[in-house]
Amino acid sequence: MAKDKILVIGANGQIGTVLLEQLRSIHGADQVIGSDIVAPREENGPFVVLDATNVLALVETVHRHGITQIYHLAAVLSAKGELDPLRAWELNMRTLFNVFEVAREVKLDKVFFPSSIAAFGDSAPQYDTPQATYLDPSTVYGISKVAGENWAGYYHKRYGVDIRSLRYPGVISYQSMPGGGTTDYAVEIFHEAVQHKPYTCFLREDTLLPMIYMDDAIRATLELMEAPVENIRIRSSYNLAGVSFTPAQVTAEIKRYYPDFEVQYQPDFRQMIADSWPKSVDDTAAYQDWGWKPQFDLARMTQVMIEKLSEKYQQKLLITQ
Repeated sequence: MAKDKILVIGANGQIGTVLLEQLRSIHGADQVIGSDIVAPREENGPFVVLDATNVLALVETVHRHGITQIYHLAAVLSAKGELDPLRAWELNMRTLFNVFEVAREVKLDKVFFPSSIAAFGDSAPQYDTPQATYLDPSTVYGISKVAGENWAGYYHKRYGVDIRSLRYPGVISYQSMPGGGTTDYAVEIFHEAVQHKPYTCFLREDTLLPMIYMDDAIRATLELMEAPVENIRIRSSYNLAGVSFTPAQVTAEIKRYYPDFEVQYQPDFRQMIADSWPKSVDDTAAYQDWGWKPQFDLARMTQVMIEKLSEKYQQKLLITQ
């Protein structure tokens, strides 16, 4: 039986960096092609410099490498997208259509694209937001995600393309910095704490938002993609829950390790975005359909983040000495 040949688009991003490594550990380095608009500093396997808005370049890459699956992660995120909404819409939707069209024409086995809690808006229940609810997003990023979910359902129903998706909460990781989202504070705060620096948070201290640790996010992605096709009932995007917390709560957890850590709160335009999002989501459908269950709570996530980032900055210090 032929092996899967996987293309990861947006492989230099926060999720792509970790997902690429994990996919290579499972399928073999030569079976997973990383791609982004620039090459990474270090390459641990085949990598293609690819602008996913260029459909001809995407088609050529898929044919040249015999791609059977695509993980499409490239996007302009919520906060950054609000600085240039038209560019965000064009990039997010053009790349999505290119991937879906290539999947249809080449008959790829599977496609993954991430949606987000940004798909929800003021009309959705803020607590235990259900899988099926009214979607009226407050950002161009969220609008593009809702459109993507609808197009995913259309391509599956009309053309039989096996497209799978997750509504990611804010993703917390030590491997790389986030790329312009409204939940970025929850990564930045750890970097400042381990460097013994104060942190200025751009959200109010009581802003409760759904988050997920990177290991859980990657595991959820792989479990979804590996699930039998008959188990996938949701063809828009599955709700995904990890742990919900506020800036004040994560600060208190960090203070268990760094009692003198100081945080100030200066909410900016991202506060309005955060206020329109859920405080927690109901991911019962993911549990029922393919057995999803998170493993990291706030305490465990904080411990690992501090351990890994402390090692990272200590290594940098040794290099510079």
